[in-house]
Amino acid sequence: MNEPLSIHWFRQDLRLADNPALHRAAAAGRVLPVFVLDDVNAGVLRRGAASRWWLHHSLAALDRSLQGRLVLLRGDALDLVPALAAQVGAASVHWNRCYEPWRIARDTKIKEKLAAHGVAAVSSNGSLLWEPWDVRNAAGHPYQVFTPYFRKGCLGAGAPRLPLPRPECLALAAPPADALPLAALELLPRVRWDTHLEPHWEIGEDASTQRLAEFLAGGLRGYREGRDFPARPHTSRLSPALHCGELSPNQLWYGARATGEGADLDHFLSELAWREFSYALLYYHPSLPVANLQTSFDAFPWREDAELLRAWRRGLTGVPFVDAGLRELWQTGWMHNRVRMVTGSFLVKNLLQDWRHGEAWFRDCLVDADLAANSASWQWVAGCGADAAPYFRVFNPVLQGRRFDPDGAYTRRFVPELAALPDRWLFTPWEAPPKVLQAAGVELGRSYPQPVEDLAASRQRALAAYAESRRGG
Repeated sequence: MNEPLSIHWFRQDLRLADNPALHRAAAAGRVLPVFVLDDVNAGVLRRGAASRWWLHHSLAALDRSLQGRLVLLRGDALDLVPALAAQVGAASVHWNRCYEPWRIARDTKIKEKLAAHGVAAVSSNGSLLWEPWDVRNAAGHPYQVFTPYFRKGCLGAGAPRLPLPRPECLALAAPPADALPLAALELLPRVRWDTHLEPHWEIGEDASTQRLAEFLAGGLRGYREGRDFPARPHTSRLSPALHCGELSPNQLWYGARATGEGADLDHFLSELAWREFSYALLYYHPSLPVANLQTSFDAFPWREDAELLRAWRRGLTGVPFVDAGLRELWQTGWMHNRVRMVTGSFLVKNLLQDWRHGEAWFRDCLVDADLAANSASWQWVAGCGADAAPYFRVFNPVLQGRRFDPDGAYTRRFVPELAALPDRWLFTPWEAPPKVLQAAGVELGRSYPQPVEDLAASRQRALAAYAESRRGG
C-alpha cells in the first residue's frame, strides 16, 4: 500500500531548509509540492512587477531543488487547493502561515473547505520569529511603539525556535498531468525591462544562503555605523530572500548571533525585529496599506500633482541624493534603507504627495516589496503610523547626502551626469557657479533638472500644513 500523500503548499517559504510545514508534510508520507499564483484574492495588493520577476526565478530555483516536481497553479486558491487535494487523494495539506489580511481571510475558508472533505489542514509558523499574538504588553494589548515591543515584548516572549535542516527523507510525489509550466504564470514582463535587474542578483535558496554567509563573514562587523552609508558593504541585501522565503528570519537571527557581537549584532537583530513589528501592525491593523493609523491625518491637505509625482518616480527631482535613490530603485529593484527614508520624506513632506503614492510605487518596483514592511515604513516616514517619525522631522536630502555619501560614490554612480562636479557642489548643483557647472559638463534644466521645489520653502510649507491640519482636527 502506498504511503499517505500530503500536499505542501509553498507560499512565502520558497526553500527546503528551515521550513516547518515542509517538515511536517515529509513526516506524514509522500509530498506533493505546490505553488499557487493567486491574484484573484490578492486583488489590488497583488505582487508588483519587480517582485513577480524575482518570484519567477525563485520558483525556477525551487523546482530544481525539487527535481522538477513542483506543481504550479494559477487562479483562485480557494478553489484550486481543495480541488487538487481531492484530485490526488491527499490526506493533509500543509502550509506556513502568511499574515496579509486577504491571505488570512482566504486561508480560513480553505481550512473549512478541506475539513468538510475530511482533509487535514495544518499551518505552521515559518515566516516570523514571534507570532503577532504572542507579543503583547502587560495589559494584553498589542504594542504601538517599537522599542518596548522589541526589548520587552519580543525578548520577553522567549527565544525564537532554532532553524531546521532540510528534511532528511523527502519522498516527492509525481505531479499531475495538468500542472502548468512556469511560463504560464506570466510573471516576467512582456516588455523585457527586467534585464537590467539581472546583473545585480543571484536568486534562489542556495544563492541566498551563500549571500548570508558572505554578509556574516564580512558585512556584519561595522554594521551599526556602516549600514547608514549606501556605498559601503554593510547592508545584507537579504530582504528579497526574506520576502520570498528563500531564507527564514530564524536563519538570520541565529546566524548573526553565532558570528556577531556588541552593538553591530544588536542593531542587526533590531532590524529583524522591525520586520516583526511591521507584521504585527498589519495583523492588528488590516487597513495599514491604505489608511492612516493616526486618523488625525485623514484631513491632511495632500497635493495632487501628477508632474511632481512623475519627476519623483523617474529620479528627476533636481535633488541629487533623492534622484540617486530613485534611480537605484529602477535600475536594481532595491534601494538602500537610509535612502528610502530620504526619498520618502522628500515625497510626503517637500512635495506634499500622499504617502500612498510612494507605497504603491515601491510595491511595484522593489524586489523585496513586503506589504507589511512597506506600508509600516511609509506611514512611519509620513508621520501617521505607529511609533512614527514626528511630522516636523523632515530629512534634508543635502545634509543627508553630505553625511552619508561623503565622497559622492553612491550619488555619482546613479546620477552620472553630475559625476564631474566637485564634492562641494555635488548635492547642491543649483548653487554651483556657472564656470564650475560648465567645467563639469552640467547644464541645469537640460542635462540635469533644476530642483522641482525649494527645500527650505517646501519644508516650511509642510510644517504649516501639518499645523493647520492639527488645528482643524
